[in-house]
Amino acid sequence: MITGKMMNTPLSITSIMRFAERVYPDTEIVSQVSPTEVHRYTYANAFRRVRQLANALRAAGIQPGDRVATLAWNHYRHFEIYYATSCSGAICHTVNPRLFPKQLEYVINHAEDRLLFIDADMVPLWNAIKHGIKCVERVVVLTDDVRPFASSGELQCYESFIEDQPDKFSWPDLDEQTASALCYTSGTTGDPKGVLYSHRSTVLHCYAMALPDSFGLSAREVVMPVVPLFHVNAWGLPYACPMVGAKLVLPGSFMGNGEVLTRLINQEGVTVAGAVPTVWMAVMEYLKQNKEVALGLNRILTGGAACPQSLIEFFREKYQVDVIHAWGMTELSPVGTVNSLKRGMERAPADQLRKLRLSQGRPVFDVDLKIVDEAGVEQPWDGHSAGEVKVRGPWVCSGYFKLPQSDAHDEDGWFATGDIATFDTDGYMWITDRTNGSVPLSWRMPLWVTLRSGRRQSLVSLTRDGPSALC
Repeated sequence: MITGKMMNTPLSITSIMRFAERVYPDTEIVSQVSPTEVHRYTYANAFRRVRQLANALRAAGIQPGDRVATLAWNHYRHFEIYYATSCSGAICHTVNPRLFPKQLEYVINHAEDRLLFIDADMVPLWNAIKHGIKCVERVVVLTDDVRPFASSGELQCYESFIEDQPDKFSWPDLDEQTASALCYTSGTTGDPKGVLYSHRSTVLHCYAMALPDSFGLSAREVVMPVVPLFHVNAWGLPYACPMVGAKLVLPGSFMGNGEVLTRLINQEGVTVAGAVPTVWMAVMEYLKQNKEVALGLNRILTGGAACPQSLIEFFREKYQVDVIHAWGMTELSPVGTVNSLKRGMERAPADQLRKLRLSQGRPVFDVDLKIVDEAGVEQPWDGHSAGEVKVRGPWVCSGYFKLPQSDAHDEDGWFATGDIATFDTDGYMWITDRTNGSVPLSWRMPLWVTLRSGRRQSLVSLTRDGPSALC
């Protein structure tokens, strides 16, 4: 074998940070911090504070491989934690505050989180579960004044945690396979399972998100992930946006407030945003009641439940948004397939296009998919043969964190999704059912995302909920 003479530089989240700071230093990150106030700074300022936080983590004794947990909404301080932990070699564990208290105790103890960052409104939640937590050594409140929440001195203020730290940090040279982030499946059947992402898988997933037939992200976009940063890392957007230089708008805890979200969209020029359907219902109702408000959004992301046809038609008719499906899950980081049209398909009859857009779409490059029958025999992509969907690829989990064996993974490395589907001859996947196999239905992570390719606008849905989540 003759090997190529090319450099073998590691794929790392650190490289995303360095690239964004150098090439897009003035691109903004905007966070809604109160109903009427926003915090605004640039990537350059953000990553300066990230270096301060990395020094603070080191001073607190956080070592490479240690888990650092967050219980927080979508804002600039949470963004800083993403990068300071992963780029210093630690692991960012985003905890879903909507889990049951016993599940919260389980995932924090199972991850063995040493340090916990929490939003001020999460303090009562922490007080309710802290006696069942055995591993957390320090709790830092994401605020500039901790006094209203910690008269006993038990909690520390984020700003005081980082303020005396230098803004220079020597980032370690990490192997690209180093673990970077940890997300637990929010299943109620059995204990949640930990999906441990690597620097390499995260960077490759970002490349996939930016592809034109995927999310189509670029430096011309203004992206607002209303989807929580604790939900599959907000679909990877906190990494992909700095990679492409997109302006990032974070709505804080105001995820269901139609007025605040509409104002953010209009004031900040948001072009793409993502949230569950109930959020878009709130935005739709606000727009209906305030007809003078012109929504500047070009593309919508919605998911987590079936999307009402009335909502789809409202945004299509008022804002020329087309609805398309795609598919993914926590175990896929989450992007697996995206329903973008092939050339010429836009000229198909309306009823055919309507039917096509109900599919979960075509695989994104490097996501290898197949369907197998009950005997494990691979089935053809002919639009009729059905089977369980199995998947493998560089951003697909190979196992679960601290779980020696996974029934969802076979000896050849394929991950069994539990979805039953057919593929047509154009590569479009149609999920029709679920198996009774090893992957609980409740683990499924629905996502709805939109993209735009050229002049075509489209709303993309990433879901594992099969027909129940289809519009």
